[in-house]
Amino acid sequence: MSVSPRDPSAEGTSEGATRARAISFYLPQFFPIPENDQWWGPGFTEWTNTARARKLFPGHVQPTLPADLGFYDLRVPETRQAQSDLAQRYGVEAFAYWHYWFGEGERILERPFREVIDRGEPGISFCLAWANQTWTGTWHGAPDRILKEQRYPGPEDDAAHFATILPAFRDERYLRVDGRPVFYVFRPEELPDPAAFVDRWQEMARDAGLGGLYLVAEMSDLLGRGPRYTTGTADGFDASVYMRIPVEVDRWTTLKMRARRKLLGGPEVWPYSDHIAETFPRDPHVQPCVYPNWDNTPRAGRRGLAVTDATPERFRRNVADAVELLADRPPQERLLWVKSWNEWAEGNHLEPDLREGHGWLEALRAGLT
Repeated sequence: MSVSPRDPSAEGTSEGATRARAISFYLPQFFPIPENDQWWGPGFTEWTNTARARKLFPGHVQPTLPADLGFYDLRVPETRQAQSDLAQRYGVEAFAYWHYWFGEGERILERPFREVIDRGEPGISFCLAWANQTWTGTWHGAPDRILKEQRYPGPEDDAAHFATILPAFRDERYLRVDGRPVFYVFRPEELPDPAAFVDRWQEMARDAGLGGLYLVAEMSDLLGRGPRYTTGTADGFDASVYMRIPVEVDRWTTLKMRARRKLLGGPEVWPYSDHIAETFPRDPHVQPCVYPNWDNTPRAGRRGLAVTDATPERFRRNVADAVELLADRPPQERLLWVKSWNEWAEGNHLEPDLREGHGWLEALRAGLT
């Protein structure tokens, strides 16, 4: 019997059924656009940052370069198909495509996802993750430079936004929980009124015959110093995703990091933690996110943050621990978020690289099964 990869009750890999629904964030900035040409120079893509990365401290693992898929262009359908094939082979159920809507119909980097909808391929499931944040030059040495401002004009703009992505919600490949399309909000704390946003979007979804949405809010706590958003349940979101970089942050590592920066300059450097799940909230409303690694120095240079000693085996342990946190939840809601499929210039990717090969993907599959 053939099984749709969108049926989580039967999802599996060649090494056994998965115990959670793995959703990997997907960055579309791997093809040139006029805006990036203007801001950063002709032909700029995320590969520009990735390829020019350099070692900034002893033991720094840079540059990290792609293997099987090469320096791809996301305008090429065969590339998108190859990504889908790899992801499904290793247990990724869906891509969460970063989606940009700045208000009043202003969008960016929408071409790859638009073609996924228009062409009806590749077959991997997907959802949209609204990256509702102003674009600045922070990660490129110009922190005060506003590139595109995130705006919230009001209910009419919400209606236009919803109507624009409604065809995606209706697509049979769209990721669902109990029949409701999943929609992720990156910065819920920046919404003028998160509860009103939830009410409007749920009403529009019901009016469109979708039976509502499964709305997910990011609960960002990148270094464990307290989440930026904690009112997801009160505001009506169906779930919150706890985002924390997997690092050891204690008195000793903090002092060591500060001493290193004082003596050597350069980025913050933290050791990878393979027991990060111990820090996750024990709340059935909160879903875990796991990171294979983190190193945004290709974008930020010496103002960035790099993690050391990440390995596929240590990542596998974090995946397995996160899966255990989900074990007592309804199967449809065992969502495990993975950051990321292809954030090469942020140091977190599952795609094969020249150093680890398929190691990150193999670790994910092993942790899921």
